[in-house]
Amino acid sequence: MRAEALIDLSAIKFNVQHLKKTSGTNLLAVVKADAYGHGLIPVAQAALAAGADYLGVALLEEAITLREAGIDAPILAWLVQPGSDFTRAIELDIEIAVASLKALQEISDASTLKKARVHLEIDTGMSRGGFLSEWDQLTAAHCAAVDIVGVYSHFARADEPEEKQNQDQLERFNAMVKKVHSFGFPDVIRHLSNSAATLKSHSAAFDMVRTGISMYGLSPDVKTLGSSSSLGLRPAMQLRAALYLVKDVPAGTPVGYGATESTSADTRLGVVAMGYADGIPRIAHAAGVWIAGKRAPIIGRVSMDQFVVDLGAASTAQSGDWVTVFGNGSHGEYTADDWGAASQSINYEIVTRIGPRVPRIYAPHVY
Repeated sequence: MRAEALIDLSAIKFNVQHLKKTSGTNLLAVVKADAYGHGLIPVAQAALAAGADYLGVALLEEAITLREAGIDAPILAWLVQPGSDFTRAIELDIEIAVASLKALQEISDASTLKKARVHLEIDTGMSRGGFLSEWDQLTAAHCAAVDIVGVYSHFARADEPEEKQNQDQLERFNAMVKKVHSFGFPDVIRHLSNSAATLKSHSAAFDMVRTGISMYGLSPDVKTLGSSSSLGLRPAMQLRAALYLVKDVPAGTPVGYGATESTSADTRLGVVAMGYADGIPRIAHAAGVWIAGKRAPIIGRVSMDQFVVDLGAASTAQSGDWVTVFGNGSHGEYTADDWGAASQSINYEIVTRIGPRVPRIYAPHVY
């Protein structure tokens, strides 16, 4: 095996329990995008075992996969466009988010044998998903054929707790919920909080919070909210890879495509058997790997299947040795946050983009 992502499901469970206690309300575990790269079915099962009340996915296909795996917990799919197989969703008791009159009509038409369970998505200021211009046109008659079980929106700047837009969105959400109540749905599940709001804004907890990145033990924003450890979270993924080759080179040796970097002194280089086909960002700079108690930075460009690190002239590393690409940082290794910063991105993208060529190994006590 040349590379592996070690997933600690006990960390997932710990984070779910911590977040549920912090929020003081029900918790929807976000397992979209193959559970942020951690593995859809194992993570969903772990989250439910830890007390999650709902599962949330972006795509209907993801929800169907969960049902086919025997998971019978409530599931919400929120990126289900008009023209989708709403009949299948209703048959499988998959709850559907609705953001337009067209989608609501199609779902109503599909609610022949039983009513669809629907969450109305409202745009409170992010200008992405949700009812906005059509909200004033929405009437109780539009909702007669379905069961409105939830109403929700999404914060745009919850990772900046002091921003006024957060309060504006909260106030708009409360006002828009009143309209849903007036339709004869007084007990709808109200959910607005993402991970950042769950950790920092108790006033937005309502009836359920939706936890994505924090459930995987990563901070929604290290700069504004602090590190994983400061938030009481445990990162669940450690990425490891083998050294395909180790070689000694003299000072001034150009490395990689375009010869964008050269060695500054006589040194030992290690070729790591992962590349951008596996999710390692090609743009990454100032990241690297951890081996034998020290960091070895990337040198040169990341290739499709491999990248090179500068091990240092004194390194005793050999071909076949394993390195840690990222971990929780407790030993000094690079973290997903470090890789995100090094590639002008965020930790979300780093863990989510780890490709299918990298097996997920479910091992307790990864760290």
